Amino acid sequence: MLGLVMGGPLPGLVAPAAAQTTQGGAPPYEGDLLRLAEILGALHYLRPLCGAAEATRWRDEMQGLVDVEAPSGDRRGQLIAAFNNGYESYRQVYRSCTPSAELASQRYLETGAKLSRDIAARYGSN
Repeated sequence: MLGLVMGGPLPGLVAPAAAQTTQGGAPPYEGDLLRLAEILGALHYLRPLCGAAEATRWRDEMQGLVDVEAPSGDRRGQLIAAFNNGYESYRQVYRSCTPSAELASQRYLETGAKLSRDIAARYGSN
C-alpha cells in the first residue's frame, strides 16, 4: 500500500491499496505511478538547477514512494527507470536554468500534484 504523503508542491499523495491489482499483477494506477516517477526524476534535476534549495527532496520523495509501494522485480525496475528517464531527459538538454527549464519545472509541479490527487482520490484507502 502506498502511504506516501508528499509535502509542498505535491501534497496529498496517499497511495492506493496494494491489493488492487490487475490481472498482470500491477495495480490499476500503475501508468499514473510511472508518470509520477518520471516527473519526480525531472524535478530532481530541474528544481536545484533553477535555484530551489531541494538538493535531494525529489529523490527522497521517489525513495519514499518505492518504500511504501514495495514493488518487486520488474515493477520496481520500471519505477526506477521512469525516475531515471525523467532526470536524464532534462540533464541532457539543460546545463543552466533557462526560462524554458523554469516553465517545465512549474508544469511538472502542477502535473505531479494533480496526479497525486487523482491517484489518492480514485484509489486511496483514506
